[in-house]
Amino acid sequence: MGEIKRIGILTSGGDCSGLNVAISGVVRAATAKGWEVYGIHDGTEGLTKEKLSYEVLTLRNFSDTPWAKTAGSYLGSLNKGVNPDLMDETAQRFGNGVRALKLDAVIVLGGDGSMSVLQYYCEKADIKMIGIPKTIDNDTPLTDLSIGFRTACQVCMEAIDNIETTARSHHRAMIVEVMGRDAGHLALQSAIAGYADVCLIPEIPYTLDGIINKLEQVKATGRSHAVIVVSEGIKTEKGEILSSAKNMVGEKVHGGIGEYLTNLLNNNYTGFQIRSTRLGHTQRSGHPIFSDRILASVFAAKAVELLAEGHTNVMVGLTNGQLVAHPLKEVVAAGTSTVQLTNPYIKAAQILGMYIGEI
Repeated sequence: MGEIKRIGILTSGGDCSGLNVAISGVVRAATAKGWEVYGIHDGTEGLTKEKLSYEVLTLRNFSDTPWAKTAGSYLGSLNKGVNPDLMDETAQRFGNGVRALKLDAVIVLGGDGSMSVLQYYCEKADIKMIGIPKTIDNDTPLTDLSIGFRTACQVCMEAIDNIETTARSHHRAMIVEVMGRDAGHLALQSAIAGYADVCLIPEIPYTLDGIINKLEQVKATGRSHAVIVVSEGIKTEKGEILSSAKNMVGEKVHGGIGEYLTNLLNNNYTGFQIRSTRLGHTQRSGHPIFSDRILASVFAAKAVELLAEGHTNVMVGLTNGQLVAHPLKEVVAAGTSTVQLTNPYIKAAQILGMYIGEI
């Protein structure tokens, strides 16, 4: 691998809190080595459109503004799916953009889907790449944590706390629908932190009777309210996908399970009046909390260090407290990281008396 002089950095997929910390960290670490850093606007579009869109990033981009400590992406991101029929064509344009800017390598902040797509582009175009995992879903494989997850858990926990106050006031059972797509990490951990009575995640089937039995147990203790946390990706009791909505490239769009369960419970149970709240994109907001700031900073430092040492086509990860580098092909092959039944949080939820489905 030749000497590094100029690198690019981009964010791809859904935004989350901590992206700007990572971008800032890459700029600081790369600048210390005398490298130039080009920030690519709006994900891959900054390199694949006819007119390239980018800016040279320096320490002043972050030291003179509050960007590093805010949510969202300073560079903009791209989260609209990829047409599989255009992958090779887009990879060629991506490579042309990288070469036009004379970039020696690209650092990509993305989730499991973005890692797969960008790994394909870079391999096809013979571009050196380092991946940094970020997603509020925490479903990127081969890493214990991704940037943005802990802050999203904080946002969800605070929402659960706030919703419980109105549940108590009106003696209701409140359903809180959170994101996560096909993985239940966000719902499970925020439910435990928020003292929820019920938590439903995509990986574990549930029954209406199971939910009702738990609500009856709550009433038997003398408490007149309850909180139910549900992940957007769960199916109906019969295993049916609730939403038929798809995005522009045919991918399924989750959402609405909270309202579905509200109607189902209200029609079959009179012990509590049920109401639901869908948190939506507020889960991607909020200033990054300490754990996300430190994670984003060390991931950024490690990514630059790997490039300096001649490594490429790997993703930075955190495993058992250690920073590691996984080959991107292994990351892509591992697929989405869902909640396994051996997950210690499942056992903890059960011990704490939470109904999490039929195990």
